[in-house]
Amino acid sequence: MEHSTLVPGRHAAAHLPRIREFFLARQPILNRDGTLYAYELLFRSAAAGPASVTDDLAATAAVIAHASELGMENVIGASLAFINVNAEVLFSDFVHVLPRDTVVLEVLETVDVTNALITRIAHLADAGYRFALDDVVADGERLERILPLVDIIKIDVKQLTQPALRALTERLKREGKRLLAEKVETPEQFRTCLDLGFDYFQGYYFAKPSVLAGRKLAPAQAALVRLMVQVVSGMNTEDLERTIKQDAALGLALLRLVNALPAGSEKPVDSLGQALQLIGPRQLQRWLQILVYAEPGATGAGTSPLLMTASTRGRLLERIAETVHPGERTAADCAFTVGVMSLMDVLLASTMEEALEGLPVAPEIREALLERKGPYGDMLQLAESIEHVEDDAPKVAALLDKLGLSAEDFNALQLEAFEWSGALAHIK
Repeated sequence: MEHSTLVPGRHAAAHLPRIREFFLARQPILNRDGTLYAYELLFRSAAAGPASVTDDLAATAAVIAHASELGMENVIGASLAFINVNAEVLFSDFVHVLPRDTVVLEVLETVDVTNALITRIAHLADAGYRFALDDVVADGERLERILPLVDIIKIDVKQLTQPALRALTERLKREGKRLLAEKVETPEQFRTCLDLGFDYFQGYYFAKPSVLAGRKLAPAQAALVRLMVQVVSGMNTEDLERTIKQDAALGLALLRLVNALPAGSEKPVDSLGQALQLIGPRQLQRWLQILVYAEPGATGAGTSPLLMTASTRGRLLERIAETVHPGERTAADCAFTVGVMSLMDVLLASTMEEALEGLPVAPEIREALLERKGPYGDMLQLAESIEHVEDDAPKVAALLDKLGLSAEDFNALQLEAFEWSGALAHIK
């Protein structure tokens, strides 16, 4: 099936709202080792007030209908996409526009499991589609009927007691199902679900600081931070080159980066001095800010959800600043720094105050990171709220209004940020 020209069924398309009327969010789904497995794509109405379920499903359909315009591959990169579906979507020819190799159809808990639905899911499964069952909190006839046809069971861990959670997971594991723990909000919940045998995890536990006494950066990360301080302090190229040469892995990473950049030299760059001249201090600082999030020893930047979240925030804030303050390069640079550094407390397992110690950051950047105030603080709040759009849609609308952005403009900036952070994964 061709994925480049995705056109919905004629009858479905006639009743779908425009993509500009909705907010898009992608929420990471992680493997047991904490690396990125998939994204769940969530859509909420941009209208004032909480979005209803009807609006949410219409938004999902609208985005699928405009998939060629949206560029789904830019939203999810090389990952899978979990997309909520109801009976209406499942029974329409419209569902066939979804690329079966990259999408998991997530059957909502509100869907009535009828004989016709079972037959339809079986037909789609035979055609190569994968299914997940959303928001399971109990055993029962509904689960029993649909269980043979679904690959992944999503369990809302917040709604179950520990004994009930254990009993349900043991029962589903006996059936050979893969289990996804959703609404995992703390590292403690993650460890509990890990012990119970869950395969996948969804929630922002990985992006919350866990202050641990004595936690230190890995040597490679410490070297990156030292170099970042030297760059910001205006150290000359020769001294920077001497610093980088002390870490062979860092030097090789810099050479890979410069040779991967589209505006790089026509001939391969094979010396650190030449690389530093080509990339310049501004781009070097940005690269270092992002690379510090990469897991030491990781095989690729895209495997770290913390890196992907930080780099997406950085690019999104930069594009917002460029849009609302055109021509102001300093504002764009500050916005980028705020976005990327907004997770430094998580990286260092410390408070943000401690994370900023020794880093020469401007007062307006510090204000945004510590207090979420000022123009960059508003931009950061917007990025954080869109990550939790299922709860914060009204706040998103208010912040867009404050910044002077339309929902349509913001969707376009988001897609640029998603694409940029995805491309970054292929550089490291």
